[in-house]
This record gives sequence, C-alpha cells and structure tokens, in this order.
Amino acid sequence: MPWIQLTLSSSEEHAPQVGDMLMANGAQAVTYRDAADTPIFEPPLGKVLLWKQTLVTGLFDASLDMKPVVANLEKAKVLSKPLQYKLDGLEDKDWELEWMDNFHPIQFGDRLWICPTWRDIPDPNAVNILLDPGMAFGTGTHPTTAMCLEWLDANVKGGEQVVDFGCGSGILGIAALKLGSAKAMGIDIDKQALLSTQENAERNQVADQFDVFLPEQHPNAQADLVLANVLAGPLRELSDIIKGFVKPGGRLVLSGILERQAQSVMDAYAPEIEFETPTQQEEWVMLAGYRAE
Repeated sequence: MPWIQLTLSSSEEHAPQVGDMLMANGAQAVTYRDAADTPIFEPPLGKVLLWKQTLVTGLFDASLDMKPVVANLEKAKVLSKPLQYKLDGLEDKDWELEWMDNFHPIQFGDRLWICPTWRDIPDPNAVNILLDPGMAFGTGTHPTTAMCLEWLDANVKGGEQVVDFGCGSGILGIAALKLGSAKAMGIDIDKQALLSTQENAERNQVADQFDVFLPEQHPNAQADLVLANVLAGPLRELSDIIKGFVKPGGRLVLSGILERQAQSVMDAYAPEIEFETPTQQEEWVMLAGYRAE
C-alpha cells in the first residue's frame, strides 16, 4: 500500500522523544538520519548514537488524515515553533525485490567475484564467493572491504594460515580460503557475526577450514597472514594483540582507516611491522606490511 513520510528536525537530546511521539500518532516505523554531515563511525558497543541535528521520519499509512497528527505535534514543547515539517508520498513497491535489485556480482582483482545467491554467477571459472547482505558487516561494497579483497586476489599464493580479526561476515577469511589458503581463524566480539561467518563458510564449502572464536576463547597461534578490517580506534588499542598473531615473516593487512588516521595506526605497529605505501579509495586507507623475521 502507499505511504506518507513525515519528517521533523530535532536535537540529539530530544530525537528519541520525537520518534516516540510519531509512533504514538500512528507511525508504522521511525527512522533517524543525519541532518548535517557528521558521520558516526564507531558507536560504543550496545549504544545507539544520534547526531546533534537529527532528522526523524515517521512512516504513515497514506489513508491517514495527517492534519490531526501535525496538530498534535505542534503542541510538543521539544519541537520548534512554528512547527517545521515535511510530508512526502512514498509509492507502493515490493521493497524486498527493490532491495535485492541493488546488489549485483562484483569483481575484485583478476580472479575474485562476490556474488549474491539470487544472481547468476558471471564467470563459473573464476573464484566465486556466494555472499548475501545481512546483519554482519562486510559484503565487499565498502572501500575498506574492497581494498582488502583486491589485495587478497593479488597476494594469496596458497597454503597460508590466516587470521581474520573482527571477521564480521567472514568475507575476508572466506576469500583467502577460496583463493588457496589452507586454514583460517575468525575472531569477533559479536556472536551474531560468528554465526554469520559460519553460515557463509558453509555456503562456500570452506567450513571445515574456518574456525571461529570469541576474543577470550581463541587459541594462541601465529599466522602467515593476519587481516583486520575494523576501525582505527580498535586497531590502535589492540595493536599488541593483533601483532601477536603475525608470525615472523608474516603479513598484516589493516583496513577501516581514514586517511588522516593512517600514520597514527602505523605508529602503533612500529617497529615490528614495516608497512608498504598505503592503498587508498575515497577517504579510506588500507595498510599492508610485513613482520621482520
């Protein structure tokens, strides 16, 4: 059925209250968006952060008379006077199909393709990973993941022991295994991510090569290749732990880093890791280096 969107601007402090008011007035769903351009890259675990200026949008049945809704909102002390709002019609669509249409097979490097399960595989002779967008981060569409996948396509020679630190969907560990690595260990603080990694590993027939652990459960091990596509803060804070997984002569790939953060991350891994020239896509940087033997 068709819908109407009612959007209001609110402060960070009052945005949840505005969302509750929209729901109380018949909204079927509420979303929050940035009203300016202030990205939130890394909210604390278990906490939902909003922006200083937040757009709060309620989704209403198009048959609902919006005049009483607006009149009720005009009485709210936390909203501006006179009330500033925007009403937009939203056409009726099969939103699941609309969402699925946005995802297509993507090639990374010469050999590697990431393919949604509902799409035909473009090249049956390539290294194909079946992966659907889901709850866990990592489908290859973001520059941080794309740079890692391209690096793996160019650098995995075969037989490597791999650690995927902050494995998310498992995409990097699975890619390494499909490209010829022997064994992978995935580590993540999120149990949902570990389940996602296991499911994706089974879908790609590498589950017997991919073991997953919570941080407090993983065995002590060193690997030929350590991958950590997280964010700059955790990469710096956990540098000693991450470095500990890299065996002498092993390689380390770090991603999830903004250009302005690259030097501070490299400093956190010095002098044990010697980095090559950073790779960059848009404002994001990937660092690849060796541990001295």
